[in-house]
Amino acid sequence: MTTLAPAGPSVEDALEKALDGERLSDEDAVALLRSRDLVAVGRVANEVRNRLNDSTRVTFIVDRNLNYTNVCVTDCDFCAFYRRPGDQREGYLLPKPVIYKKIEETLAIGGTGLLMQGGHHPDLGIDYYEDLFRSIKARYKIHLHALSPSEVQHIARRSKLTIPETLSRLRDSGLDSLPGGGAEILVDRVRKIIAPKKTKTDEWLDVMRQAHRLGMSTTATMMYGHVETLEERVEHMHRIRELQDETRGFRAFISWTFQRDGNRLDDVVREEDRPTSFDYLLTQAVSRIYLDNVPHIQSSWVTQGMKVGQVALGFGADDMGSVMIEENVVSAAGTTHRTTTEELVHLIKALGKIPVQRDTLYREVRVWN
Repeated sequence: MTTLAPAGPSVEDALEKALDGERLSDEDAVALLRSRDLVAVGRVANEVRNRLNDSTRVTFIVDRNLNYTNVCVTDCDFCAFYRRPGDQREGYLLPKPVIYKKIEETLAIGGTGLLMQGGHHPDLGIDYYEDLFRSIKARYKIHLHALSPSEVQHIARRSKLTIPETLSRLRDSGLDSLPGGGAEILVDRVRKIIAPKKTKTDEWLDVMRQAHRLGMSTTATMMYGHVETLEERVEHMHRIRELQDETRGFRAFISWTFQRDGNRLDDVVREEDRPTSFDYLLTQAVSRIYLDNVPHIQSSWVTQGMKVGQVALGFGADDMGSVMIEENVVSAAGTTHRTTTEELVHLIKALGKIPVQRDTLYREVRVWN
């Protein structure tokens, strides 16, 4: 006699659990991603969002994404931004006066933060970053949200330091918080395919753990829609939720879809597997329900465009992310969306919400009533 395998959790049961304040299991999250029931999942995600954050407000930040170098030894297949060491034509390392000018432009339009990330430059050790951060902080009142975990690991290896030593020295020289870049999918099977030379899953998480122990706030990200399975997407969120239970150091989660142009991974991802706006909204909604211990979910208008970015505010997101005066990595992969403070305020007001400019740590800067 053939016995049938037990059915997985139903969408209705998973959503009922969420509404009752229960934590979703990994199986629940996979069921929601598989369901394709965007309206029902989105409705519950919005309810969870409203329990965790003021339902009348939507926040955003004015900052600049400054990519200080594109020289990198890591050769990630999904990256169209980097250039190999020795590329005299297109490789660059920004001199201090250029960085200063970009900061001044940011401050001039009411910006409060500098998101600074770059490649794994073989010649840059911790002395370079200590000098740069100190010189910035001596001149400007700005929040330095800089260096993804993979960059921190690269600096530590290059400088023959431990991760805690590296982070302590960077913090003492002016580093305020860490962005969640370089996470991609926190599953080593996936990482071996798309970024074999980059930080492993446990290494990425440990950099964040050590930063949290030093009292530094960070964000977490997920770049999906390439070679991962739905189960691996959920495993990524599981690892974030697990570390957050331990440290409470993540203030926000931002997910976005793989951008295809100009990189080697484009040839690997089948056309029918490329994520759509529907996939983006569903994945974001599930992340809001599943990550019950992460305060904020950011909409990724930078990769999705302003219309989908606005719609995402009804699917679990409470924050529009950054006006982002400058952005080079996503645009190198063929996706270029731009906005202004005025446009974000208009889009938020069009939803009947109050726009609130925040700083990097989600403190209120300005309210548009």
